[in-house]
Amino acid sequence: MRALFCAICCFFLFSIGINAQNSPDCRTAIPVCADAPITSVLDGGGDIDDFDPDVITQSGCLEKGSVDSANLENSSAWYVFRAGTDGQIGFDIQALPVTPGSVVTSELDFALYGPFDQTANQNFCTLVGGGAEPIRCNYETNDTNYTGVGVNFADGRVGAPFVKQSQNTYDEWLDVRAGEIYYLFINNYRTNFNGDPEPFELIFRGSSVEADQNTALDCTLRDEFLGLDIIACEGDPDIVLSALNSPAGPNIANITWELDADDDGTYETTLATGAGQTEWTVTSPNSGRYRVTIETTFATIIQDDILITFFATPTPADIDIVVLDDFVHSEQTDPYNVEFVPVGNGNYEYSLNGGEFQTDQIFSNVPPGLNSVVVNDVNGCGTSEPIEFLVVGYPKFFTPNGDSRHDTWNVLGIEELTNPVVFIFDRYGKLLKQLGVGSAWDGTFNGRALPSSDYWFRLDYDDSGVVLARSVRRHFSLVR
Repeated sequence: MRALFCAICCFFLFSIGINAQNSPDCRTAIPVCADAPITSVLDGGGDIDDFDPDVITQSGCLEKGSVDSANLENSSAWYVFRAGTDGQIGFDIQALPVTPGSVVTSELDFALYGPFDQTANQNFCTLVGGGAEPIRCNYETNDTNYTGVGVNFADGRVGAPFVKQSQNTYDEWLDVRAGEIYYLFINNYRTNFNGDPEPFELIFRGSSVEADQNTALDCTLRDEFLGLDIIACEGDPDIVLSALNSPAGPNIANITWELDADDDGTYETTLATGAGQTEWTVTSPNSGRYRVTIETTFATIIQDDILITFFATPTPADIDIVVLDDFVHSEQTDPYNVEFVPVGNGNYEYSLNGGEFQTDQIFSNVPPGLNSVVVNDVNGCGTSEPIEFLVVGYPKFFTPNGDSRHDTWNVLGIEELTNPVVFIFDRYGKLLKQLGVGSAWDGTFNGRALPSSDYWFRLDYDDSGVVLARSVRRHFSLVR
């Protein structure tokens, strides 16, 4: 369980505010609350790595504003907040001068994503980077030093739905429900490029905040200062965890980082310790629960942990294919049902024989014979090559008319059986044909075409070394 042991945390938060550090990636978004202004800086040149480059240029407001071509994620910050009550939420983002009295050089824009359900076990940042549309977004040229959601703090202009070239840098209020998660991306379109960090201030507003700034956003989320649990893909860039976002601020006497690799409650490895160990870098594929313990200069202890799980592209070894119903596994002959069971903790969806992907692991009406499934990691970590498998069953009819469609008949999927033999009979019990693997019946007997009718067959095969331990008898139709 995440825990926060701090006897004077409220004093910290109200006396020094939240000295949030720059967070360049959605996965390490900084949890925030509405009870104090949030001050931070944007500096350096970023890139488009937080977004799918094939999608983001089609997103409208993030693509470009009304005057210049966009400089997406030149330098950026990510924040995450959780609604504490139902109501109305907005925020002001104010660009500040590098030094008091100097000219503001930054040009701030934003995109807001959500709402997300924390109980849904989804990788929210994969959804954001993979093309989820912002619910509030503004990339227009600011004619004041403010942008945000609600009402422009500088001139009282009311926010409205985003329209490119509208010149309104505020979007409409956000109606939230308690428990919903939102991610806020703040981008500095026009940095000074001289190495001086450019400060800004984020303040939450709205009727919910006016009613109670301590409950409008769930302030317990801020106790999780390492951020929400992270799902990543093998080969992803390093993940940098920061202790500087804790309520201790700069008042740090010692920091200890630990790892519970199996997430079983035992932190078996001490990774680093010391007052200067403010960050810990997690490299792929080192999954586990990481914990930081901070001893403050006020002799208090602040602690948080985060589970980081790396997933890989699915392979055949990651899936057990269980044939629930066919000749071999049950007495049921129609339909045939198959279940795909993940090995380990994978979160997958499945496409059978080129069909639509579904998260349901059980497929019904699977055709007899050779089939294939493609497995997709829903966390965005890749899609498998087609994985082939056999279902033992038979066509209910065949039409030996020379059109190359259903011209022959055999029990399909018998390649997986030991010593399979198929016997075909007419309705009087006369043996017409004996088939093995790779052979089929063309509807003739001694060179003579047989009439349309129902015919019977028996399938015999070895089971655990016992000859003819299994025998299946069914009928099918010859149609001319």
